[in-house]
Amino acid sequence: MSVASPWRCVSRVDLIDLDDLVAQGIRYILIDRDNTCVPYGAACAPDEIMAWTQKARDMGIGLCIVSNNFHGTKVEASARELGMNVVHHAMKPAPFALFRALKVLGGTKETSVLVGDQIFTDVLAGRLAGIRTILVRPQSERELWYTRFFRIAERAILKGRVYEGEAAGEAH
Repeated sequence: MSVASPWRCVSRVDLIDLDDLVAQGIRYILIDRDNTCVPYGAACAPDEIMAWTQKARDMGIGLCIVSNNFHGTKVEASARELGMNVVHHAMKPAPFALFRALKVLGGTKETSVLVGDQIFTDVLAGRLAGIRTILVRPQSERELWYTRFFRIAERAILKGRVYEGEAAGEAH
């Protein structure tokens, strides 16, 4: 399996089956903020994400936002809103922030998963850290200008990949 290949692809965060993750030994979720939990440019997470994170907390799953966003106050506000720990200025794909998040949570790479919307930051960081990864579709088509260039390469890597929660051949 390539370092750019996620463990799973799920169309939206709220469609990730938490019971299934727990059955597979997952006890900790590291999750990206921008376009994963919170649409690009928005201040708050959608209701579906709020409900999903609440269910995860109710199940005893440890949660931590791991974000490359340099606006620490915005990332911290999202973490408070979602009831999560936080590591910002992550510099993914370098795996060091993931190790820091695991230490904060008291988790191990074997019992954790990283959820994010980008192959070249989130998936690559998770793979380099030895953590399983779930790639989700970005919540918004708005994003940083340079991310659009990476999306072209992502489409080539993911060609033909079916995301859980979507019909085969559904275009995005």
